[in-house]
Amino acid sequence: MIILKTVEEIQKIRTASKYAMEILLHLGRLVKRGIKTIDLEIECEDAIKKVGNIKPAFKGYNGFPYCLCVSVNDEVVHGMPGNRVLKDGDIVSLDFGTLYDGFYGDAALTYKVGEIGKNAEKLLAVTEESLYEGIQEAKEGNRLHDISHAIQSCVEKAGFSVVREFVGHGIGRSLHEEPQIPNYGERGTGIRLKKGMVFAIEPMVNMGKSDVMIKDNGWTAVTKDGSLSAHFEHTIAITENGADILSRL
Repeated sequence: MIILKTVEEIQKIRTASKYAMEILLHLGRLVKRGIKTIDLEIECEDAIKKVGNIKPAFKGYNGFPYCLCVSVNDEVVHGMPGNRVLKDGDIVSLDFGTLYDGFYGDAALTYKVGEIGKNAEKLLAVTEESLYEGIQEAKEGNRLHDISHAIQSCVEKAGFSVVREFVGHGIGRSLHEEPQIPNYGERGTGIRLKKGMVFAIEPMVNMGKSDVMIKDNGWTAVTKDGSLSAHFEHTIAITENGADILSRL
């Protein structure tokens, strides 16, 4: 069942989402050569405490032990912070969500460490571009897979591939609600979009093939061919004026 949100509920999701993005942008300033990924988790925890009125969305969710997902290079999503030291040329996806006054917000950004290759630069640019292409289709009267098709078209036109095992999702009082929002699909299919729907749209894009596998920790997805992967995410609401990006500062 898809739950339509009231104006008041959307404002709470907006607050949760903005806190998530503010903390991601703060953490991004720490992404540099020599830092351990666990240091980003520690700083994330400190930032949550400083805000005071939010809780981490991911910690404890289905047993996930951290506040922050830190996915490096070929790690697609659900990377676990640890003793890995970042080095020049790495790309690092940070995925973070918060709970504020009973409602969730979710966002993700991919950062570069020092100088990265031209193809890696292109991967980050195309992944972020595909997110906004999808958001443009998130308007009342469109179909759900119009979002999916826009993302897929943008990615594949650039010669990259979208991950199919992980998808965007509805969000609200629960971190993951209906509907699922794949990053691939046929235009004109899927449910009709309505005012009050709130989605987390999150393209995950591989430089190589789309296939992924799960590491031994049971959480972290990596590309099967070892290629780089990037991830960007916004929480948005469907309004009479199109998509309202709730996680935009």
